[in-house]
Amino acid sequence: MFLYLLGLVVFYYLYRWFREIPRVPGKGDKYVYITGCDSGFGNLLARHLDELGFCVIASCFTEKGEEDLRKACSGRFTTLHLDVKKNENVDKAAALIKDKVGTRGLWAVVNNAGVAMPSAPCDWLTIDDYKSMLDVNLNGVIAVTLSVLPLIKKARGRVVNVASVFGRISPGGGPYTVSKFGVEAFNDSLRRNMVPFGVKVLCIEPGFFKTTMTDWIVLGKSFKQLWEKMPQEVRDDYGHDYLDKVEVRMREKLDKMSDADLMKVVSCMEHAVAAVRPRTRYSPGWDAKFFWIPMSYMPTRFTDWLLLKKAIIPAKAVY
Repeated sequence: MFLYLLGLVVFYYLYRWFREIPRVPGKGDKYVYITGCDSGFGNLLARHLDELGFCVIASCFTEKGEEDLRKACSGRFTTLHLDVKKNENVDKAAALIKDKVGTRGLWAVVNNAGVAMPSAPCDWLTIDDYKSMLDVNLNGVIAVTLSVLPLIKKARGRVVNVASVFGRISPGGGPYTVSKFGVEAFNDSLRRNMVPFGVKVLCIEPGFFKTTMTDWIVLGKSFKQLWEKMPQEVRDDYGHDYLDKVEVRMREKLDKMSDADLMKVVSCMEHAVAAVRPRTRYSPGWDAKFFWIPMSYMPTRFTDWLLLKKAIIPAKAVY
């Protein structure tokens, strides 16, 4: 019986692997719009798709990001400045893309732009901290998508949304997981809405990878800034040494937990853009596949117990 089940599993994965090999033809006529290309996943994806022959439109927040990509990529490559928080900026970029793609439409948009700070326990933060991140991670995704959706419908193309495993489970406080849960909800509703138009809507849910978002030095500075500006009453609740304990924990854990191979994520993004039969969801990273996503299906009581088991306890905790 065991060998029979094992054989079925092996057959399923072989079948899926073979089925997912074919790539779309005519890459040179297909335009792909990627946000957040200054660094990290977006930067690597823009370069990778350019090498594969796609017509890449890469948006960056900084002039340096644009300049570096132009130097590294082919003559097909286009860069533009984009601040996803500003609707007029998003609309201007959409107008430029419409002129560029013409009657062919836009093959894909990859909503990669995002931020991870400020992140901290909920009672360290203000509503403005939440708004600042939601404007990028959630409202920015929605604004960019809607601005080019008519062009994607024309091409019967794809929308690729970069969420996170923390759009499935919320292990800590702050707006990051709130924003990613929102991206998941937007992704699901848009996917069903677009089925009649032949548009595929796909979601990338990475685990921990070594980017600026998981750099313990950068995160530590953000924590310190939040700690210094919050009321003394809240600091007393956590204890004078709480911040030091957090910094030690981040230094010990983040480097070990974070995968240095960013191409695992980029390969999933490329498959979502280029495969004839892409997956609905991609979960790059062993931690995503075997820890975070399975945990998201566990009973709430068990999940809470497991996540709180090794949490740093505030000074005035009552349990």
